[in-house]
Amino acid sequence: MTLPTDTQILITREFDAPRHLVFRAYTTPELIKRWWGGDRGEVTIAEVDLRVGGAWRFVLGAHGAEVGFHGEYREIVPDERIVATEVYEGMPEAEAVNTLTLTEKDGRSTLTVLVQHQNHEYRDGHINSGMEDGMQEALDHLEQVAVSLR
Repeated sequence: MTLPTDTQILITREFDAPRHLVFRAYTTPELIKRWWGGDRGEVTIAEVDLRVGGAWRFVLGAHGAEVGFHGEYREIVPDERIVATEVYEGMPEAEAVNTLTLTEKDGRSTLTVLVQHQNHEYRDGHINSGMEDGMQEALDHLEQVAVSLR
């Protein structure tokens, strides 16, 4: 994870799986439930309307509480790119735009996600939420799910 500007977070991760499998794991509700929560709890809702203008919503149940996130797809290039908004439902005013890019070389994929926040305060709030540890756990699980699809 790096911070290219005072409003951005850049996440880069390599996977031992081809990008079409990473994309499938990233966009298929029953597969999302297996990885998105990392080790933090159970994903109780994973709704995906994978089309431009379509919505997504994920809810994580942990420690007796539910935490929800949702957004809208703005651009989709299958197996290559997704641009979507992301809203943490506990802070609905802090909408971010995530740009996911997948590349592949020799059967290995590189995922990058550029998170564009509205301002420095929202970006820092996102970072200070513990997102980096949770994200690392989730991406570890995403790789396991993608590899299992071979």
